[in-house]
Amino acid sequence: MGHFNLDINKKYTYADYLNWSFDETIELIKGVIYKMAPAPSLNHQRTSTRLIGLFFNYLKNKPCNLFHAPFDVRLPIKKNELSDEQIITVVQPDICVVCDEAKLEERGCLGAPDLIIEILSPGNSKKELQNKFEVYQESGVREYWIVQPVDKYVTIYSLNENGEYIGSKPYTEKFKSVIFPDLEIDLETVFDD
Repeated sequence: MGHFNLDINKKYTYADYLNWSFDETIELIKGVIYKMAPAPSLNHQRTSTRLIGLFFNYLKNKPCNLFHAPFDVRLPIKKNELSDEQIITVVQPDICVVCDEAKLEERGCLGAPDLIIEILSPGNSKKELQNKFEVYQESGVREYWIVQPVDKYVTIYSLNENGEYIGSKPYTEKFKSVIFPDLEIDLETVFDD
């Protein structure tokens, strides 16, 4: 991680993050640094590009914005903790949809996107996956997809009225988004044969 003396036991903030210039992309989850996997594999890139294409077409005349990594999404723990020094989670989702323009600014997104898609790669750690699940749920990401391109399935988590994620069965063929019910995804067009 460059020539920085970072203490893995220390908690960092978005203000610290802005001062770093690492060779690799990093994320900050509850103040802890996670190195992202090196350049995504061909399989990961194909899956990502196909999903972006489907969302791009679907969102054309809708008031929602589509973004893909690298794109900083800052997730405040409390609604009023919005300063750079208070924010301790900055993630780079593979794909996200933001419908509230007020959350967007030059530095990325401040607040929970409506939908986040993470495409798994061999570099993802179990801890990172668990922590992301928790911060996405806590910050109010309404719908969260975990895409597994190797085993060719997608699991969707959507927030219930108590602000807790309810998981779907693993989808292997066609499925619909929860918050965009008229968006149907056919996984045969997403995953490699």
